[in-house]
Amino acid sequence: MTPSSTHLVLIPSYNPGPKVFSTVRAALKQWAPVWVVVDGSTDHSEHRLAEMAAAEPNLRVSVLPKNSGKGAAVLFGMREAQARGFTHVLTMDSDGQHPAESIVPFMQTSSASPTAMVLGKPIFDESAPSLRVKGRRISNWWADLETLWAGIDDSLFGFRVYPIDPLIRIMRRQLWMRRFDFDVEAVVRLCWRGVTPVNLPAKVCYFKPEEGGVSHFKYGRDNALLTWMHFRLFLGFVLRLPLLAARRLTRPPNRPPAGP
Repeated sequence: MTPSSTHLVLIPSYNPGPKVFSTVRAALKQWAPVWVVVDGSTDHSEHRLAEMAAAEPNLRVSVLPKNSGKGAAVLFGMREAQARGFTHVLTMDSDGQHPAESIVPFMQTSSASPTAMVLGKPIFDESAPSLRVKGRRISNWWADLETLWAGIDDSLFGFRVYPIDPLIRIMRRQLWMRRFDFDVEAVVRLCWRGVTPVNLPAKVCYFKPEEGGVSHFKYGRDNALLTWMHFRLFLGFVLRLPLLAARRLTRPPNRPPAGP
């Protein structure tokens, strides 16, 4: 496989469990290069990942000394990618939930529309926790409002292709966006900058602990973080409302508003 010089797969990883190794192998079968950023893991997964990288020229593994959060790991990877001339990253989780088979169509869509962000629209199966599936509707409604329904089908799903330059510029100015708040705030602020969302369906699989599944989501902590994030974004939305409204007048709505 000839490595891409513009698009790479970026996998932030924190204490991912055994699924990370099959996730990386699956990604390498679909795309090159693949980069993993180990975000201060304490499970020693970085050692086996380093062994994999030593045997696979299309795999690069970076290790951060302490856990700083998903957004911080993605930012680190994007800065490294930008310095090497890459223009886009496809982010996917290390725990096996995201579909490696969707990497190629997402990358192709991004190559055809390089100024856009390509967002995964999750297709849930029976393994998905009902509370998480229903709860994300609240965050999606707020993201729709904060962008005046610019076309974000799902604000939380982390399988997506970002244009590197505008996202790095945004994150340089923000103290937040470093942990679980990253995915939502990234797409909202990119919409504010005029980056168009393109949505593609992607399957999601939630693994049970006995299947090697690992989840670091904490309902109380992470929902509090999301609440604070949407408070910040709503204030930013109010300040940008005239500009956003002017944009909406020149473009038909992507879909009608819906209640939370």
